[in-house]
Amino acid sequence: MSQSAYIKFVEGSAVSSLSLDELKDLLLKYKDQLTLTGQQLDWEYGDKGFPYTIEIKPEGEGKWFMLKATNGYYKYILAGVGSESAGESGEQSFVQITLPDGATSGDKSKANEFCKHLAKQLKAELHLFNKRVMYYNPRK
Repeated sequence: MSQSAYIKFVEGSAVSSLSLDELKDLLLKYKDQLTLTGQQLDWEYGDKGFPYTIEIKPEGEGKWFMLKATNGYYKYILAGVGSESAGESGEQSFVQITLPDGATSGDKSKANEFCKHLAKQLKAELHLFNKRVMYYNPRK
């Protein structure tokens, strides 16, 4: 059974919404940061820390993309953007990270890592796979 985590943009978040291309750019920037860390450590950390390639499927065009693993320990993660009605306050945008059937425990660990990094960068509210919530947005 597939599981999903959500990065929700709330009051105080760095952005109010995110496009699919911006999400891809953030993930690629994360991989670049890991590569630079690896250069400092003299180790190929970019490929180990982000062992995925971004693939766009025709059925997900404009809605989601797949992070497909480059080695045998991982398989795939789906990432997409969307919005939902938030009652009186209007629309609430979010990023959805999904572990489809067949994803490994390694995929879940990497997805949690990516979600935490993105939520921290975007100062958003993170709803994890286990239904717990982490608040990276400034709250009063």
